[in-house]
Amino acid sequence: MTADKKKLALRFVLALGIVSLFADMTYEGARSISGQFLFSLGASAAVVGFVAGFGELVGYGFRSISGYIADKTHKYWPIIFVGYAINLFAVPALALAGNWPLAATLIIAERFGKAIRRPSVQAMLSHAGSQIGRGWAFGLHEFLDQTGATIGPLITALVLYLRGGYHHAFAALLASAALSMIALISARIFYPRPQELEARKPTVLETRGFSKSYWLYVIAGGLIAAGFADFSLVAFHFQKANVVPQSLVPVFYSAAMVTGGTASLIFGKLFDKIGLRIVLLAFFLGALFAPCVFLGGFGFALAGMIFWGIGMGAQDSLLGAVLSEVISANKRSTAFGVFDTMFGIFWFAGSAAMGLLYDKSVLAVVIFSVALQLAALPIFIFAKRAAR
Repeated sequence: MTADKKKLALRFVLALGIVSLFADMTYEGARSISGQFLFSLGASAAVVGFVAGFGELVGYGFRSISGYIADKTHKYWPIIFVGYAINLFAVPALALAGNWPLAATLIIAERFGKAIRRPSVQAMLSHAGSQIGRGWAFGLHEFLDQTGATIGPLITALVLYLRGGYHHAFAALLASAALSMIALISARIFYPRPQELEARKPTVLETRGFSKSYWLYVIAGGLIAAGFADFSLVAFHFQKANVVPQSLVPVFYSAAMVTGGTASLIFGKLFDKIGLRIVLLAFFLGALFAPCVFLGGFGFALAGMIFWGIGMGAQDSLLGAVLSEVISANKRSTAFGVFDTMFGIFWFAGSAAMGLLYDKSVLAVVIFSVALQLAALPIFIFAKRAAR
């Protein structure tokens, strides 16, 4: 029975991964050109930074509510379907945007949809991860996720290369949005109750909130978020400083996604073997992106995007794995949601600050980014010790 459950858990992770593959093709394809798109509609660097940060604030902030509702109602699948529908179809709607306020609204709506479904998806993955290893479950899912995130920007790059323009690029992403919904329907049919995959182990259930280690992880994650520049600002810099040709910006984003997906697969497997050390290494490497991206030329910019991809992959795989170790199964959606809300608040504050700093000093952006991300590393160590 245990062997059968492990096979079922692995197949379920793969099923959710396919959903995410097509989903990321859609919204990461859009995100690879959203900064330039806003710029083309007349938005300033401060506006781009604010929209990116506020979008993440909404995208992360609502997760505490959706996660709580999911744990209370146990309506995980309906919540996921609503979230994906908003998350996905806001993207092709950008093809109809003729001014930056409307475009900004749709960009934020896409993030809101992800906020609705994300905690439930993470909880489902953690149930499967109890059978096959949580690092492996989150890492494998993130690998498929980032595979889609690699293909999506290449689609938009191809459309731009063929001189289709930004609006045509967004419209082309309707196909991947539809495929993601079809895959989601299939996953629901074949795996209606993923919570039954949870391995039954002796555990201490929290009855009055979360542990000290959990809140330390929240602080560490918040510092990572605040210091991690959104790609919209990076793309804005590439275009304004003329570091990377417009048609190659989505290709650079794809390079980051390839790196992030590969790193998450490797880091996830290593996490199950060596634990915290791989977390520290991953986020240290991720912190190196800012000086390369904002201070270097073409070659350094590409190297910076590789480091950026490592950091992004670590956020989406390792953070979920470490959190799963310190929260009980019955509160997991809520815990993921609260963590993501705080992550989003820090992301918004950091993105807005970097947008304002960019207009004054690019060097200040680099110092701000690196300092905050490195400050998170000792807090991860304190959190691990507190969990013992």
